[in-house]
Amino acid sequence: MTSVWDRANPQLRDLAIYEPGKPIEETARELGVQADEIIKLASNENPLGPSQKAIAAVRDAAGSAHLYPDGGGLLLRNRLARSLGCRCENIILGNGSNEIIELIGHAFLQSGDDAIAFEHAFVAYKLIANLFGARVLEISTSEFQPDLDAVLTAITPKTKVIFIANPNNPTGVLFPADKITGFLARVPENIITVLDEAYFEFLDEPPDTVRHIRNRNVVILRTFSKIHGLASLRVGYGIARREIIEVLLRTRQPFNVSGIALVAAAAALEDADHIAQTKRVVDAGRTFLEKEFAEMKLRFVPSAGNFVFVCVGNGPTVFKEMLARKIIVRPLTAYGLREWLRITVGTMEQNKKCIAALKEVLT
Repeated sequence: MTSVWDRANPQLRDLAIYEPGKPIEETARELGVQADEIIKLASNENPLGPSQKAIAAVRDAAGSAHLYPDGGGLLLRNRLARSLGCRCENIILGNGSNEIIELIGHAFLQSGDDAIAFEHAFVAYKLIANLFGARVLEISTSEFQPDLDAVLTAITPKTKVIFIANPNNPTGVLFPADKITGFLARVPENIITVLDEAYFEFLDEPPDTVRHIRNRNVVILRTFSKIHGLASLRVGYGIARREIIEVLLRTRQPFNVSGIALVAAAAALEDADHIAQTKRVVDAGRTFLEKEFAEMKLRFVPSAGNFVFVCVGNGPTVFKEMLARKIIVRPLTAYGLREWLRITVGTMEQNKKCIAALKEVLT
């Protein structure tokens, strides 16, 4: 019998599989401990959990689980439009912002096309572009500082999409607003620029990037997985001019976001106190971690997200040693960064336990 791989799309044979952070439950089973003993600082999740308003909305919605959700997500899209200062028609919802990246691939990428992304950027850009047979031009960085001029130089006649994460995951590097504005003004009109702003709400002075959708082929990505604490429900969204949204909608599966997720996200968006409290906890925790890393003489990149990118010498080994101490951090071998870890900011108690364990491991 011939292999099914002989029938599959050829680009799938060498396509890497995204590796998520190690789950709490699996770690607890392996160590023979209770799940609540595990500290997970691997996936940039909200250390406070979801908004109580979102939890209440989920409970209320559970009784209607037998009904299909609102396929247009109108309640959530209208609330988002109001908060963003745009129109409902400028927003598309996704099963996490990852799905919006896939929709962009469906809409604009095919075999023979080029996409551009920085090295050490979110690995999903490369995976999804390769899924559609496109080539990804990875722009190298110096000391993890990306150069937008280098992106412009790399554009070819085959370039269809540019991916820019701001702040970047996993390095935490942030482009100032004026750099983004200047860059977008120089990108050719026939190219779609994707601004991935998954960590936008953690910024002290978040830029008004939504204004760029009025006269540019820009798609802005945001998510409810981070500051809103709804990672398990998978809700993300894209913001773009109406014509781009209409194209993306033709690639979207019906009912791609569950009804429970829609009402939870709508409630979370209205909970300003939870958002502010989360930012305060993350700001304090990030400052603590970076101060400790500096005192430990560990190289790190100052972060604008809810995580810190730190050099520990041997990432996979330190990851395993931390795991044995019931703390999950994120090794970065998939990014070609074996010396580095990404550590999510937790509660202050979790941060202190993480640092104590790291000192023990490195000593």
